[in-house]
Amino acid sequence: MLAINVDHVSRVYQKYSFQHRFKTFKSAIIKGDIFKSLRPDELVMALDDVNFKVEKGTTFGVIGENGSGKSTLLKVISGIAKPSSGRVEVNGKVSALIELGAGFHPEITGRENVYINGIMLGLSKKEIDEKFDEIVKFAELEKFIDAPVKTYSSGMYMRLGFSVAINVHPDILLVDEVLAVGDASFVPKCLDRIADFHQKKKTILFVSHDLSSVEKICNRVIWLKNGKVQTIGEPKRVVDAYLQDVTEKKEEDFERRQQEVTGEENWGEEQRENRWGDRKIEITKVRMKGMDGKEKYVFSPDEGMDIEMDIVARSEVKDFVFGIGLFNSQRICCYGTNILLEDFEPISVKGEGKIVCRIGKLNLVNGTYYLDVATHKKNGYPYDYHRNLYSFMVSSRYKDDGIFRPEHSWNFSSQIKVKQLNTPGQNKENLGSNIKIINKPEK
Repeated sequence: MLAINVDHVSRVYQKYSFQHRFKTFKSAIIKGDIFKSLRPDELVMALDDVNFKVEKGTTFGVIGENGSGKSTLLKVISGIAKPSSGRVEVNGKVSALIELGAGFHPEITGRENVYINGIMLGLSKKEIDEKFDEIVKFAELEKFIDAPVKTYSSGMYMRLGFSVAINVHPDILLVDEVLAVGDASFVPKCLDRIADFHQKKKTILFVSHDLSSVEKICNRVIWLKNGKVQTIGEPKRVVDAYLQDVTEKKEEDFERRQQEVTGEENWGEEQRENRWGDRKIEITKVRMKGMDGKEKYVFSPDEGMDIEMDIVARSEVKDFVFGIGLFNSQRICCYGTNILLEDFEPISVKGEGKIVCRIGKLNLVNGTYYLDVATHKKNGYPYDYHRNLYSFMVSSRYKDDGIFRPEHSWNFSSQIKVKQLNTPGQNKENLGSNIKIINKPEK
């Protein structure tokens, strides 16, 4: 049985140009441009022929970048917004965790707002009476329930809105990134309650940027891009396709940035400041490549990198060193080496040549990094030093902190009870945070 049927739904918004604003109604009348000022500058297609079905009792994920139409989709399904074309069929009581407390009045108390909000969500006064204590207890607002809502912090406001919405006990729950402003201690309670809905086979439409959670709890996932459906299906397949698209976009951004600095004739003062030396040996081209030999700018922590340098020495040079350095966005050195440190003895170089430094596995945490390359004498006198001219990104789904990610595992004695979550990319088949039980008692 279907819980939700979204049938070729489109939603169009009118966007007004900033330059068409007028200061006052009177000035617009005098100038005679009031109707021009009110004319839409362009139409924005927030949803474009979106079509999918959600079976009853399933958890259906919605992913996509900001502005892809995710929140608009939930508003259309909840009835907050109307589709410009197409239709939405919903079978069952809906509770939407989209704009928590949207119906709250700041001047009246939390108690009064619970009743008003509960009625808006379809409860009778008797039902609210029965659920009131549970709502207040879950929100942890026993001491503040009779204070005006305008005195609440954003966290208190969110807690009350969530508690009211979740205690309606709906057939269909719509969840949209509402926990981002939640108190750190309250968010796990919210996630546990959502997980409880999932266990009870309630229908959940779940919008989140937390792709690990999407893969973990969803039965099916839809990926939206610019208001259009890209693909629908098994969570890991859809999430991987989305990540590939995001990576390709990042690759394009980094490639464009690199092209701006590789053409020396287009360099500005800052770029010229970041390269120095007498060019007796010149580094003419630098490339970062994956293990497949293809040039790239976005890597995962488990990937390796080939750093290629094309060089030219227009006369014979016998005293030379080639080196590389990896720095994070705060210019903290993550790793640096050169051929002298690794016991290569230079003999001579003349003409064109190529140097490749292969890093078998980056093991860096998520972030943007910069590559320095250099050639110089043994005493450090620079032939050609490139500082901060080449950048790349490590896109990681691991939740690490620091600079680098060493291979590691966790070991627990039998007295310590733990459970490993099935986090994508972090399971017992790879070199992520594995759990091993030691000193296991015999049966």
